[in-house]
Amino acid sequence: MHLFRSHNYQVFPHRHAVQTPTVRGISWTPLPEALNSKDTMKQFLSDRVIKAARSVYSIMTERNPDLIRDRKHHLKTHRQCCSGKELVDWLMKQNECLQSRSQAVGMWQVLVDEGVLVHVKQELNFHDKDAQFYRFQDSEFGLNHTSNEKDSEDELHEALSLLSQLGPDALLTMILRKCPSQRSPEDIEVIYEELLHVKAAAHLSSSVRKELAAVLVFESHSKAGTVLFSQGDKGTSWYIIWKGSVNVITHGKGLVTTLHEGEDFGQLALLNDAPRAATIILREDNCHFLRVDKQDFIRILKDVEANTVRLEEHGKTVLVLEKSADSAEQGGAGASSKYTVMSGSPEKILEHLLETVKLDSNGNDPTDPCVSDFLLTHRVFMPSSQLCAALLHHYQAELSDGSEQEKDAYAFNSKQKVVKLVGQWVALYSHLLKEDPAALDFLERMKKEVAADYRLSSILKEQFRERRRAKMLENGYQSLSRNQPFDWFSLCEECIGRILPIKAQDKVLYEVYRPDNKPLSLMLPVNSSVQDVMSAIVKPVGDHVLVKMNSAGERAQLKLDACGVYTALGLNERLFICTSSEVEQLRPLRDQLGPERGTADLIEQMSSKDLAIELTNYDWELFNAMHEVELIYYIFGRHKFPGAITANLERFVRHFNEVQHWVVTELCLCEDLVKRAVLLKKFIKIASVLKEQKNLNLFFAVMFGLSNSAVQRLYKTWERIPSKTKRIYCTYERLMDPSRNHRAYRLAVAKLSPPYTPFMPLLLKDMTFIHEGNPNYTDKLVNFEKMRMLAKTVKIVRGCRSQPYVPSSPQRGLADRIFLEGPTRLSTNSEHAFPLRTPSNVRHYIQNLKVIDNQRKLTQLSRTMEC
Repeated sequence: MHLFRSHNYQVFPHRHAVQTPTVRGISWTPLPEALNSKDTMKQFLSDRVIKAARSVYSIMTERNPDLIRDRKHHLKTHRQCCSGKELVDWLMKQNECLQSRSQAVGMWQVLVDEGVLVHVKQELNFHDKDAQFYRFQDSEFGLNHTSNEKDSEDELHEALSLLSQLGPDALLTMILRKCPSQRSPEDIEVIYEELLHVKAAAHLSSSVRKELAAVLVFESHSKAGTVLFSQGDKGTSWYIIWKGSVNVITHGKGLVTTLHEGEDFGQLALLNDAPRAATIILREDNCHFLRVDKQDFIRILKDVEANTVRLEEHGKTVLVLEKSADSAEQGGAGASSKYTVMSGSPEKILEHLLETVKLDSNGNDPTDPCVSDFLLTHRVFMPSSQLCAALLHHYQAELSDGSEQEKDAYAFNSKQKVVKLVGQWVALYSHLLKEDPAALDFLERMKKEVAADYRLSSILKEQFRERRRAKMLENGYQSLSRNQPFDWFSLCEECIGRILPIKAQDKVLYEVYRPDNKPLSLMLPVNSSVQDVMSAIVKPVGDHVLVKMNSAGERAQLKLDACGVYTALGLNERLFICTSSEVEQLRPLRDQLGPERGTADLIEQMSSKDLAIELTNYDWELFNAMHEVELIYYIFGRHKFPGAITANLERFVRHFNEVQHWVVTELCLCEDLVKRAVLLKKFIKIASVLKEQKNLNLFFAVMFGLSNSAVQRLYKTWERIPSKTKRIYCTYERLMDPSRNHRAYRLAVAKLSPPYTPFMPLLLKDMTFIHEGNPNYTDKLVNFEKMRMLAKTVKIVRGCRSQPYVPSSPQRGLADRIFLEGPTRLSTNSEHAFPLRTPSNVRHYIQNLKVIDNQRKLTQLSRTMEC
């Protein structure tokens, strides 16, 4: 029943050492019982697809019996079939959620791939055309299926749900099988979107990916041991592994390495025009590849070079621009805005961006994407002090030649552009700039400079007044003072909610324990260093060390210059201060080990929807309190950005871990089998409500908790779950499929509109993937293409929060119709009968979860309940 359990997920906010292969943000822990599950999984899916085809066929023949009939085309009769266009039309009517005909094509392609739906001429691709005919293979699954109307409707809904999840993958494979010359612009866009998440293409520019999408050829081999090419062969193609794995073998050394999905090989021979340096052998059956033939590979390289412009100063390249696709197609150089920055020195990138700033607006226009990318990532390659100095230089720039009128126009134009960019910088960083001394001094000086220039201050005040007026109308306010003094931060919105953002200088209560487990409490700034913490406790510090320890007793000695260590603590981690000789004697505190008794009785008194609503409300407040630039600090390492904190992001991520382990803890502490089965069903319903509320972060947290090996082995508990609930759980499990870089999740997210809470661990993984796969500098120039890719991922957070979050209403939703809770729990809404159901009590419970995070202990508890 349980599909994608080959990996557990755990987020490590402080990136402490783990024994398993990790990417910052997520650790993949292989489960032994899932190592040989591919065949079982494939058979399971195949059976479900056939069952879905049976349901679709049954409803089709019942509701539209004339759809399948004999057809005549070009003097030939095709028996008992229907046209591709009619099949798509029928499916669009049955499923109102389908947004395009291509989605329906993908769903039918699933049945074609399975061999259930067959083209009359045995073609492999499904076509949405009148003259293309298909028939169901009755013999494949025995279509003598009858059921009552209600069951048929439920089965159709389940069948369409399955096909809609498998359809995008089938559609993509179908597009890849097409000859490149037959691909439509829409086909190329689908392939391009897929290449964004392929490891081998991570370092390529957008234009190169688009070129690749147009020429990639799909190639598959069915048998392990097949030799793709041999050492010494002439290089004719570059390969990307789409599915499966290959062994790389050389003469004399034998097996050198194994390459897996997303990796590539064969490029070196094309670049150097040399023989193959190794032999490539398929490591498993059914391997799929994306192939780029040599002539296309060389042409793309030449096109890239032809569209690249290099600006030099004193014999050295200082800026590299690439002509955008639109400009290249028009065949002209165009304006500077038609070029994309690929790399350059920080000062030249800033200079280019200032040249492209548009002034023909009232200031309400959105920030240019390229400028936004620069501002989001500038601290990686251009600290605030350097940026401020450069901006001031451009603000004071003067034209050396020309008339006085031309000099005046140039200077005023430069000042306007700098002021506009500064305004965008302040709008993006908001209160963070108040904590940056260099930025704050610069803004104060710029405020005086602007005030001294009557023309500039008049324009700026009018623009700010217009933006304030728009904000006030949006928020329902009507009063507007014309004499309000100019302030850079006047338009910055403070976070509204019960949870406020943690700021660098905020003081928090540090709890540090001695070797005898006695606590020491002290108030210190969030970003205090380890040195500061120890100095506040012991003087002199001497040979004392600060150690963090988790519930399993694993210790890590912290460096003296490490900052913000308290907010970076993981679940059940604590700080200890001791001498170097006492470190090995430290033992976990009793409260680190987690609860000994569960809270199943309390959970039973709360409705699933109440729990899910409060989980989402709390999670959204944590998410909204996080500044998007914290993701940049986190990925590159907070220590590289003086004064920066990632406390809000770490708090949000820690809540994900907490909810995940809460699910496992409660199930493993519930000794009564019947209560445990009820609790399991309740958690599945909570996941359903979270998904309905578009809280994908906690939806995955609950699902990962249910997928934990300690829960999955509770076979007697799972047997008591109704079959309908099991089917829903299986549907949700498919969203957890990590194959092709979590494609199932990405497709689901693409259909959502804001506000929603994204799966944060995957965003962190994506950013780490970009960061570690691309250098910060190329030829001593800032790799701005990398910064652009990172900024694009960060902007997902901005998009999720682009609309205000409105708490869910108490009306019955889809989850309420699917899951019916016991009558004893729904018989009354009296707060006197169930005081725990009040929102404040449910929220208090959610904010104070006690969990066991030691996997070994959870497994032991699980085995105690069900041997």
